Amino acid sequence: MSNVEQEQCLGLLRKIYSRLTNKHDTSSISSIGSLSGEMENFGIHTSTPAHIGLRDGALFPGYEVAGVVDAIGKAAERTNGIKEGTRIVLYPYEGVPHGYADYIVVPDFKCLVPVPEKLPLSIAAMLPTGALLAMNTVYTARECLKSILEGPTKKDKATILIVGTGGLALWALRIATHYFKHGEYNNKIQVSVATLKDEGFVLARECEKVKVVQWNEDLYEKQLIERTTDACGGPVDVVLNFGTTSRSLHRSLQCLAPGGVVLVTEDVGERLLPKFAKKAEDMSVSIVVVPDGSIEQLKELVQLVANGEIDPPPHSVFPAEEAQEVVRKLCNSEIRGRAILKFHNID
Repeated sequence: MSNVEQEQCLGLLRKIYSRLTNKHDTSSISSIGSLSGEMENFGIHTSTPAHIGLRDGALFPGYEVAGVVDAIGKAAERTNGIKEGTRIVLYPYEGVPHGYADYIVVPDFKCLVPVPEKLPLSIAAMLPTGALLAMNTVYTARECLKSILEGPTKKDKATILIVGTGGLALWALRIATHYFKHGEYNNKIQVSVATLKDEGFVLARECEKVKVVQWNEDLYEKQLIERTTDACGGPVDVVLNFGTTSRSLHRSLQCLAPGGVVLVTEDVGERLLPKFAKKAEDMSVSIVVVPDGSIEQLKELVQLVANGEIDPPPHSVFPAEEAQEVVRKLCNSEIRGRAILKFHNID
């Protein structure tokens, strides 16, 4: 980067918090051997008990970053009252560098969202991708529910099923219960959770009035579908599917009522939509791909979490120097909830 470019750019963020996860924190279950092999390429060796499920790619460098503005380029156009020392969270723009660093360069003020003093940066670091994608999924679900509750086939009540208990699903559960509790459809929407693990079963029950069904992979598909519809009081109207497997999507489709919708993330949609589009059409249901959320949604999310209106999922903060040990514990399911690396002591 030339001196002119350095002067024009926003400058440096320092004292970074970075969450130890991939850009799209999914709850899919992947091959243990595959992930272990990737970790060994970095000199990290883990034990892999056969009964432990691992999230594919969950150890990519952290793309969720919160920190403090350290310096601003001389030619940068300052906006939003951001100055040196401002606490911010970084919107995941195209080409965003990973946050495993003491300093990173940010090209534009538009990528930054100020963080209120009452919101710890360790929590703010959880918001830009996983929580934001979950929020946009809930926004999309709200539009689907509006059509179901007010459309031509108007229904008195509707049911949402959230699949998974990874970071996306836990955020979606908290965001959905907040919006539907205070929104115009209060008492008209039942939120249910299909959990893949016993731990998720306990976590999901932290939210009041949420029905929980366990998807035990030892059971036949027909049994799981019957178990789900029984727990939900019948076929569901909207599924927020945060799994990435064909089996999970196929099962979700079969839990839908006619005219129902399954919401999936972009990475899942690109891989599986061509395979399931015809089946969805034959079943008179839909699969909708949800993109990443907007920076406006991130600003709203920051305020909701800062004000205590939405509680973050369980999380733990570790010094950056312990990254290798944290990776080992994640691979062996020894850490409950999210893992966040701290590079400087600023809170």
